[in-house]
Amino acid sequence: MSTITRPSTSVPAVVQRRVTVAAPPAVLFALLTDAAAHPALDATGSVTAVVEAPNPLVLGSVFRMRMRGYTTRNVVVEYRADELIAWRHRGRHIWRWELRAVPGGTEVTESFDYSGKRGHAVVRALGLPRRADAALVATLEKLVVRFA
Repeated sequence: MSTITRPSTSVPAVVQRRVTVAAPPAVLFALLTDAAAHPALDATGSVTAVVEAPNPLVLGSVFRMRMRGYTTRNVVVEYRADELIAWRHRGRHIWRWELRAVPGGTEVTESFDYSGKRGHAVVRALGLPRRADAALVATLEKLVVRFA
């Protein structure tokens, strides 16, 4: 299994993990831009169903997901075909996926960016970065296995 690494980041309010997946960027990007695939991609069980979403997701797309205990509205705020997609949650944090072709597949970097949230100290005290880090690791491990 690939090793999941924590890339260095100069922004303290960003939690990132990186892994190499044995699939081309276009295949992974198609998975990420299909909101209906997100529940199967999420390894934490937090994302349970798509409520409504265009397919595929593109810059500016608004999509709603049923989460464990609530429904959330997301907006795609960053997008480069086969390279980058990021969506902002109603809580102002951003989930970002960056893809880069490498020998043997794709280097995938998943990020939880809470730099847009107010009260970073409160966010850290609530343990959100720690929980997000565990979610990144679990999801990336699941992605590696899916394409092994």
